[in-house]
Amino acid sequence: MTLRIEGGKVLRPDLSVERADVRVDDDGRIAAVGRLDARDGEQTLDAAGGLVMPGLVNAHGHAAMTLLRGYADDKPLTAWLEEDIWPAEAALDAEDVAAGTRLAAVEMVRSGTTAFADMYFHVPEVVDVVEQAGLRARVGHGVVTLGKDDAEARDDFRESLEVAREYDGVADGRVTTAVMPHAPHTVGAEFLEEFVPRARDAGVPLHFHLNETREYLEAIDAETGQRPTVYADDHGMLDDDTWVAHGVHLADAEIERLADRGTAVVHCPASNMKLASGMAPVQQMREAGVTVGLGTDGAASNNDLDMFGEMRDAAMLGKLAADDASAVPAEAAVEMATQGSADALGLPVGRIEEGRPADLAVVDLEAAHLTPAHDVVSHLAYAAKGSDVRHTVCDGRVLMRDRELLTLDERAVRETAAERAAAAVERA
Repeated sequence: MTLRIEGGKVLRPDLSVERADVRVDDDGRIAAVGRLDARDGEQTLDAAGGLVMPGLVNAHGHAAMTLLRGYADDKPLTAWLEEDIWPAEAALDAEDVAAGTRLAAVEMVRSGTTAFADMYFHVPEVVDVVEQAGLRARVGHGVVTLGKDDAEARDDFRESLEVAREYDGVADGRVTTAVMPHAPHTVGAEFLEEFVPRARDAGVPLHFHLNETREYLEAIDAETGQRPTVYADDHGMLDDDTWVAHGVHLADAEIERLADRGTAVVHCPASNMKLASGMAPVQQMREAGVTVGLGTDGAASNNDLDMFGEMRDAAMLGKLAADDASAVPAEAAVEMATQGSADALGLPVGRIEEGRPADLAVVDLEAAHLTPAHDVVSHLAYAAKGSDVRHTVCDGRVLMRDRELLTLDERAVRETAAERAAAAVERA
């Protein structure tokens, strides 16, 4: 059965806005965009007074960290990780991760996010949630060899590679995978030398944290005498199917290297501000030709998964970083959260075009904080909120209609997540 989203405006790939309908074929792809006549028996979604936009793409995060939302706040990254987060994560089991990922899925569907990247553990449980929720995701097992013996470290990396091979393409192709070493400074060089070529030979993309804090830069420099980007490149980690998170402290030469390698960077402004990591040179990266996407990071360092808030933060922080009010304008922020993030993850979404998968969100523009509508794109970046989303569609399937979730029981998800979180923290 086809689906027609009718009566609203549509955000086109060039970020122009026009009055149009969107028809989705029964294969989940966009069939037509324009003034469309009704067809007998087709399903409809009312977009009157709203804007049909590409589903938002959260290109870096740790979904199950919703269980640690508000658990450890107002601390710098290293102390936050070592004193609070890593001990708490050690207490999480597979069912905890499933519960936290379901909670994240509820939050994302409600706020118009249709695709996300997830670096965590217990990946099979994450995949099950993605399939149940109807979302799209690129997932991977995060590898940390720091503090592990040789056998444990090899097992960790081996699991990341095996998971990537096993789960790529499941959930009718909505799940794709990557090998995810946590960061150059948390994974031993000998393991990078062994496993990165194996990932490359298998055609599996890479994702890792890069240049998040000055402390991390100093750690790599003290050990190797190199900038992290050079060190990562020397170990074959930079390529056009690699995307990295943060990129806060990048030297000019590193930005040029990322552009040359075709490696994308995912900006996480809220997390970077909360942890006082710094201000990423987003305008400079975009001008250099680096693909820049947008991500929330985990809910423990954000503390929500609302990509509209992330767009606002990206635009605001980008101006401060560049000392230029014209830097990272509204159009750039919206592009980063849609096309940029999709391109970073290698997903064929982020644009409303015929033939592309129908990953869509309908934003209700009939609200006081979105009136008057001088510039709808400006509103998306500076004024809209996740709660303004009326409908969410992924791969042609309606996941939320008139703010009612159709694939997940929100009350049950919240109750289970709260119970699991409390028990895990008590164990930790």
